[in-house]
Amino acid sequence: MAIRMTKPWQVLSEELVAKLPGQLGVYQLADAEGRVVMIGYAGGHSLFGLQGVLVSEAVTRRHGAVQYRCEVNTAYLTRYRELLMLHVADHGALPVGNEDAPPVDLGRLSPL
Repeated sequence: MAIRMTKPWQVLSEELVAKLPGQLGVYQLADAEGRVVMIGYAGGHSLFGLQGVLVSEAVTRRHGAVQYRCEVNTAYLTRYRELLMLHVADHGALPVGNEDAPPVDLGRLSPL
């Protein structure tokens, strides 16, 4: 499995994300230039899983998000932390949408 999310970006619209499965997983939101503005997850307490979380993100458009990509993953918390660590390793900081609530136990990652 690749450490980086490699799926192509999709348009963040209510109509399109409403077709997603109600499964657990992680997602990235990006602005029009493809810069990741937030990394999140749909966990056990997320109503309707990825579909519900991303419909909410499509409505609010926080941080200028206009596109998304996601992965179905039952180890969503581990993958979420991995994606955050990777972003910090690549860019030196968390995405703007994650700056307010970084996980306390976020470690360091040294990708090749």
